[in-house]
Amino acid sequence: MTHSIHPSAKQGFSASAELYQCVRPNYPEQIVAYLKSRLNLSPKAHLLDLGTGTGKFLPYLKQLSHHIIAVDPIAEMLAQLKFAHPDIEAVQGSSDHLSLANESVDAVFCAQSFHWFANINSLQEIDRVLKPDGCLVLIWNQRDTNIDWVKALANEIAPFEGDTPRYHTGLWRKAFDGQDVFTLTHETIMPFVHSGTVENVVAKRLLSTSFIAKMSTSKQQELKQRFEAIVQNYTAKTPQDLIDFPYQTHVYIFAKMNHLSHTMD
Repeated sequence: MTHSIHPSAKQGFSASAELYQCVRPNYPEQIVAYLKSRLNLSPKAHLLDLGTGTGKFLPYLKQLSHHIIAVDPIAEMLAQLKFAHPDIEAVQGSSDHLSLANESVDAVFCAQSFHWFANINSLQEIDRVLKPDGCLVLIWNQRDTNIDWVKALANEIAPFEGDTPRYHTGLWRKAFDGQDVFTLTHETIMPFVHSGTVENVVAKRLLSTSFIAKMSTSKQQELKQRFEAIVQNYTAKTPQDLIDFPYQTHVYIFAKMNHLSHTMD
C-alpha cells in the first residue's frame, strides 16, 4: 500500500482480484451499529476506505455515510470495485501519499489492509487528511483457529507465508510504538460465520490468500485438493457440501492524539 508494494500483494492480488471479490467473506452486520455508537459520525461525514481492495467493506460504510472515497494501489482490485460499486469514487493511490486535502476526512477505515502499510509514514499521512476530531478504524476478519479443522488449515498454509505481512503476527502493532499521532480508544471482537460450500468458502477462499494466489496454477490446484481433504477428514463434508466457516472480526478505533490533548486543556 506504500509506493513499494509487497510482492505478495502486487502479484497475488493482481492475479486473483476476481476470485477475491467472489470468495472473501463479508463482515458481521452488527459492526455498523457498533461503529455508529462509537464514532458519532454525521450522515454527511466524509469517509476514506484505505486499502479498499475490491470494496468488500463498502456496503457497511454506505450505512454510515454516502460521502466515501476508496483508495487502493492495485488496479485490478479497483476494477472489481468499480463494477460492484459504480457509485463510489475509487482512486489508485498509496497510503503514504494520498491525493486528499489536509483535514478533509472524518474517518479513515482500513478493512483487512493495514498490515500491508503499517508504518509511521502511513500514520502521518492518515493524520494529515483527518479532521482534528477524526478517527482511524482498523478491521480484520480472522479465521477462528480455536476450531480444530480451521487450525489444521492454518498449519497447512503457514509454511508458505514467508515474510508476507499478516495480521496474526501482531507486527502491525509496532507502527504505533513510540509515535504521538494516534491512541487506541476502543476495541472489540465479533464472532462471524461465512456460509457456503466447502469449495467456495474454504478452499477457494484460501487460494485468494496473497502468497498462495501468486503461485502456479498447478500448485494452487494441489493445495485446493489438500484443503478440501483436511475439511473432509475433520468434518466428513465434501467440496460441494455446505459449511459454516467461523471467523472473529477484530475492530480497533484510534483517536488523533493532538485532538485529545486539546480537549484536555
